[in-house]
Amino acid sequence: MGTPSETRLLGRPVGGLTVVVAGLGVSGRAARTVLAERGARVVTVDASDPEADHVDAAALDAAGGLDGADLVVVSPGWRPTDALLVQALSRGVPVWSEVELAWQLRVPRTSVDGTDRGPAPWLAVTGTNGKTTTVGMLEQILLAAGERALAVGNVGTPVVLAATDPELDVLAVELSSFQLHFTHTMAAEAAAVLNVADDHLDWHGSRVAYEDAKGRVFANVVRACVYNAADRTTERLVREADVADGALAVGFTLGAPALGHVGVVDGVLVDRGFAARRHTHGVELATVADLAQLAGPDGHVPAHVVSNALAAAALSLAHGVPPTAVSAGLRAYAPGAHRIQTVARVADVAYVDDSKATNAHAAAASLAGFAPGTVVWIAGGLAKGATFDDLVLAVRDRLRAVVLIGVDQAPLRDALERHAPEVPVVATDPGDTGTVMTRAVRRAEQLAQPGDTVLLAPACASMDQFRSYAERGESFAAAARDLTTPGS
Repeated sequence: MGTPSETRLLGRPVGGLTVVVAGLGVSGRAARTVLAERGARVVTVDASDPEADHVDAAALDAAGGLDGADLVVVSPGWRPTDALLVQALSRGVPVWSEVELAWQLRVPRTSVDGTDRGPAPWLAVTGTNGKTTTVGMLEQILLAAGERALAVGNVGTPVVLAATDPELDVLAVELSSFQLHFTHTMAAEAAAVLNVADDHLDWHGSRVAYEDAKGRVFANVVRACVYNAADRTTERLVREADVADGALAVGFTLGAPALGHVGVVDGVLVDRGFAARRHTHGVELATVADLAQLAGPDGHVPAHVVSNALAAAALSLAHGVPPTAVSAGLRAYAPGAHRIQTVARVADVAYVDDSKATNAHAAAASLAGFAPGTVVWIAGGLAKGATFDDLVLAVRDRLRAVVLIGVDQAPLRDALERHAPEVPVVATDPGDTGTVMTRAVRRAEQLAQPGDTVLLAPACASMDQFRSYAERGESFAAAARDLTTPGS
């Protein structure tokens, strides 16, 4: 790969290229830094950032920037229909995600004996829900095996920074459908699609386009494509993928694993996808008890958490990790904030923050972990054009009551009226954003009974009333804890 000054892209030295970076979020800034270090002329475009060279495609075009561009690196927030990207492609200028740039700029790993170890392999994870948990578990398993590993991508550290770090042995890469849309040549060592449900259809334009973007993660996979045996779409994406000769298809299931699967037998996570004697025997990897730190208020580990652990285990096995490292890594994994996190207990009622449940699929998984009739559900926000009939049908037996937040309450309220008319629904006035969560939690407290759970699993995006799902979750936690404060 050579030194930064010798790096080549598009068959030319990077130092001779003009690269337009569209979007100065975390990934865009990282792309700008890495390209500049290698001598590229970088032109930035971002209407919301005063550091950008141009605010939009028209301004860039007027300055002749696009005419002189060799490459456009686009941040996830930019849609394929944005004028800059349409113009670039019409002029034959390649458009890459930061992930594609990272793949092209990978550097060899350091070696104590001076041998050429080549770039760090990637273990890639995508799906509508569960990506962050899965790559976090995967990172811990790899670390338990003695690897210099890091969870990167949509989860935090930009991929381009990690791919150009020679001190890393392997990357656990979380990828969104946005990132995958403009990723073209990645060849992961192993990749997983956890699930596919309606989400971001406004960005992709259709369910088919969304599925196709997710399926890109399997292209050129070297060792294993990991799929959800209960999700026909993920299995189809594996069947249709163009992979390296000899790559395995390995399913994960909450039931006993058939040949070619990892699954669960009497509370034990078992491998029949990679084990040498998998035709007749399974290999114990871990137990559900190793995930006890991820249990809900009732002490049970939710099914979707076990599924995430199975996917992480399969990816690590594809990398060659010993089974003993799987159990050690899963025990070491600490749950992330705003993911089924019990933040308070008041009068024998648990208050659980799952603000990360920003779509119907995630909310359904969250609600499924609770006993029937025991949840006061706080839900709502930006629906992003989604409908909620299937969600309400799936979870109505779990509900004691619902408190609606957000400015876009009609889709959820209408679905509840159609499919769960017996469930009390209280709507908060969206007018005073600053107090909305306090008011929602107080109403939920009045509706809950001893032994119940007040669950924030909004099924919607947060940006109507909060800066992020994290701020929404923090507001919920603060309001719940205030219930224990006299005079609050």
